[in-house]
Amino acid sequence: MRKQPLWYWLFLAPVLIALTVVVIIPFIFGLYYSFTNWNGIQSTEFVGFKHYINVFQDKEFLHSLWFTTKFSIASVLFINLFGLTLALIVTQKIKTYKILRTIFFMPNLIGGLILGFIWQFIFIKVFANVGNYLHIESLKGWLSTPETGFWGLVILMSWQMAGYIMVIYIAYLESIPQELLEAAEIDGANRFQRFRHITFPLVAPAFTVSLFLTLSNSFKLYDQNLSLTGGGPYNSTQMIAMEIFKTAFSENQMAYAQSKAVIFFVIVAVISLTQVYFNKKREVEM
Repeated sequence: MRKQPLWYWLFLAPVLIALTVVVIIPFIFGLYYSFTNWNGIQSTEFVGFKHYINVFQDKEFLHSLWFTTKFSIASVLFINLFGLTLALIVTQKIKTYKILRTIFFMPNLIGGLILGFIWQFIFIKVFANVGNYLHIESLKGWLSTPETGFWGLVILMSWQMAGYIMVIYIAYLESIPQELLEAAEIDGANRFQRFRHITFPLVAPAFTVSLFLTLSNSFKLYDQNLSLTGGGPYNSTQMIAMEIFKTAFSENQMAYAQSKAVIFFVIVAVISLTQVYFNKKREVEM
């Protein structure tokens, strides 16, 4: 790094300054405040690990953590499955592939709050009308139970992010040497065998990136949760980001909320870095 020219650091300086001011310094202050009785304005007493001990006895926090974990697992599976499927479709030799790529990517351009309200209308109005017409009780009151509320969030998240993840898979699919696929076809390999033994191993780096993005985004979900279910019914679909926000600004327990945020950060960091480590070991150099 010492060998880098001055212009390198001049171009990099704005990013480093922004990262330090917006991320690193607030994180350090937040970590400090989590060990105090900070009320959002001032901290007058150092309480040690009191908040951290209380967090693991907080049933609402633990329920939100478990709900978020289940949601993240389901979302990661469906988003990557749909994203890869869409990528395989739009990389085929079809005339409308550019239009399809645009259509599939468009949901990612819509804000999370707006998406939540759109799907709230679909679940409450459209599903209810279809349920009444077909006499299917399970379609009525879709967001009124914890189970259907859970799947409502999964559907929303999958619909929003599948197109974004599709772009990542497209980049790797289009970089696969066609000679390998043609040689395998000449040797008698069918479509599934070509995908399993050539395509799938060569897009392994895309899985690493996609899993990291979908995991982190699923765990940190807030705005869609707020606008779609609001955490209801009775906080049964309340995700961890919303629970932390509620602790801080509804219950005015800033330091306690900050300790929850620190634990949340550690959990997300450990899970994300662990999956990156294991997926990197499985990657195939192209």
